[in-house]
Amino acid sequence: MLYQTAPCGPGVRYAGLWRRFAAVIIDFIILSLVFFPVTRLIKGGWIMSASDHAWGYGWFITDPLCLTFLIVIFLYFALLEGLFAATFGKKLLGMRVVRADGGQAGLRQALVRNLLRAVDALPAFNILGVVLIVTSPEKARIGDRVAGTRVIAVK
Repeated sequence: MLYQTAPCGPGVRYAGLWRRFAAVIIDFIILSLVFFPVTRLIKGGWIMSASDHAWGYGWFITDPLCLTFLIVIFLYFALLEGLFAATFGKKLLGMRVVRADGGQAGLRQALVRNLLRAVDALPAFNILGVVLIVTSPEKARIGDRVAGTRVIAVK
């Protein structure tokens, strides 16, 4: 076990929207410290414009670099949450991902909750996920509900 478990329920503080949003910002700053230099090295610029992408199928980006970045982003969140209960952003802001019963969430739960980020993002700008976090007593988005996880505040 990589960390102490705490049962969810009365007395547990679920992490709210703004804390979770701040953690994602920190995580993307960390990822950008890798992505920007790699983009500069491979594409010759720090940031890619629409004309720099390989657009294969209408609105779908099929640029190998972009697809690689999407995979890295997914793995960053899924592996860190599955193995250590938190990304760097969550850890810095005192949160962790646990099972709904308070036990340790594993890789399977982390993979499911992160695959469903695409659903939480609907219809745009993560509106569904935001509404569910704000209106749910356990502040659980679709990914958390299906995976049986919750994000709790530990400090």
